[in-house]
Amino acid sequence: MESTVIKVAEIYVPTKRRSTLDPDKVETLAESILEEGQKMPIQVRRGNNRYVLIEGLHRLEAVKSLGESTIEVLIVAARRH
Repeated sequence: MESTVIKVAEIYVPTKRRSTLDPDKVETLAESILEEGQKMPIQVRRGNNRYVLIEGLHRLEAVKSLGESTIEVLIVAARRH
């Protein structure tokens, strides 16, 4: 898989995922991203004309807190049930 860059505004975070957010972790990651850049892309899938977050909530929120408009992502296939 190859990473790509998309707009942060195009990423939907499911409500269930938001409940696991740790503000201290976001702050620590934001400092790391500011100093060293984003080391690992987040994972999203395509869904309903947007991207849905799969993995990387804290990295996404850290990038948002830094005022960035784009983020590096891996686009993964949705699981078939």
